[in-house]
Amino acid sequence: MANKKSENKIEREYVIPLREKSRVVARYKKTPKAIKTIKEFLAKHMKVENRDLNKIKIDKDLNQFLWARGIRKHPHKIKVKAIKKGENIIVQLVDYPDNLKFKKLREEKARKAALENIESKKGMMQKMKESLQKPEEKDENKDGVDDKKEIAEKEKATVEANQKFQKEKAKQAKHQTEKPKKAVKPVRVALQK
Repeated sequence: MANKKSENKIEREYVIPLREKSRVVARYKKTPKAIKTIKEFLAKHMKVENRDLNKIKIDKDLNQFLWARGIRKHPHKIKVKAIKKGENIIVQLVDYPDNLKFKKLREEKARKAALENIESKKGMMQKMKESLQKPEEKDENKDGVDDKKEIAEKEKATVEANQKFQKEKAKQAKHQTEKPKKAVKPVRVALQK
């Protein structure tokens, strides 16, 4: 069991046996009992005050690993890393199976791409604002014809870029927000006759 201490933060690794406790319960309760067993084990070994199970948080990947084979067939033992920060304990899976590794890498890649996309859009908006705020340069030819065309083209380009940006923003907002559902009114059969 590894033990690291730094600034009120404790990290420990445990191999937790789950078969012993979940053997007694009905089939349709085995995975929930396994989750409760993990929490009870860590409450005991990490010395949680009053053994409060609400202070122990299970990581998303660990939860997926436990539920991967369904409610009846959970893994019989599991290796976890418990990180205690203040009062709360976060439980993470140590050895990821191949399918979870792939999912995790895919999610990280998608998140990085989204962040880069947002940064590029911010940069584009700043460039547009700077181009609009630049003081007008004096006409070198002093005929004024070429500069007016360039200014008109720049204005058109900024308007088009702004419209394109607004469309992208609307698309993202459309996919991120859920539309409110209409309330279904109960229809009485006796009144329809």
